[in-house]
Amino acid sequence: MQVAIVTGASGGIGFGCATKLAEAGIAVLATGRNEQRLAELASAIGDPDRVETIAVDVTADDGPARIVSAAVERWGRVDFLINNAGVGNPTPLHGTDDETLDYFLNVMLRAPFRLARDVLPHMKAGSAIINITSTFAVVGGLRGGPYSAAKGGLTALTTHIACQYGAHGIRCNAVAPGVIQTAMTEERLQDPRFRRMQIEMTPHQRLGTVDDVASTVAFLCSPGGSFINGQTIVVDGGWSSTKYLSNFALNSEWTAK
Repeated sequence: MQVAIVTGASGGIGFGCATKLAEAGIAVLATGRNEQRLAELASAIGDPDRVETIAVDVTADDGPARIVSAAVERWGRVDFLINNAGVGNPTPLHGTDDETLDYFLNVMLRAPFRLARDVLPHMKAGSAIINITSTFAVVGGLRGGPYSAAKGGLTALTTHIACQYGAHGIRCNAVAPGVIQTAMTEERLQDPRFRRMQIEMTPHQRLGTVDDVASTVAFLCSPGGSFINGQTIVVDGGWSSTKYLSNFALNSEWTAK
């Protein structure tokens, strides 16, 4: 039985990835900080033999080692690492203090780096690391600031791992979601301007879902994804790769504010 570690599994995308991988028959070590949500995840998977949860802060000094050890002690192996834990509400460069910068980098770059480093000795040929990045690591983003910096660094780490360890049969790819409907984005999606920016500039006329991202991650962990290495797969309906504007946007009157 293959084994996956999923970080940030108490949140929307991580929760979805963990359940999707379990549906594929993969055992899951799910980590997060919300114990109640982790318990709900274990219940949703519904098979004690294929799920273990651990409440841990990935930025703690002993966090990565504890996570990897928990998976190895339970199942004796790790086949997949899904570096998903993240934080939202970024600020632009000029509005970011050092404390915020350090927090974003610690959660979304330093922790994935350390987790990958700790898990590599336990991985064999056929294993894979998947880093959840963002469209803000693909194109410039307003208010990106430390978020863009962390996710961009994670993209570079992805290609390094793919190159360095690909010859050992260990793949590494990134999945870059656009704006996905989760608790993290709920407040921003209430802003009509932000919501229009997502919908009216996306050729596929809907917002992304957790299942869109989780299905992509599951594919990269499947035999069908076994020759994909060093890539960023963008899951955003075409938002970042086109200059699309909907008919509504094209035919609306522009007013200065």
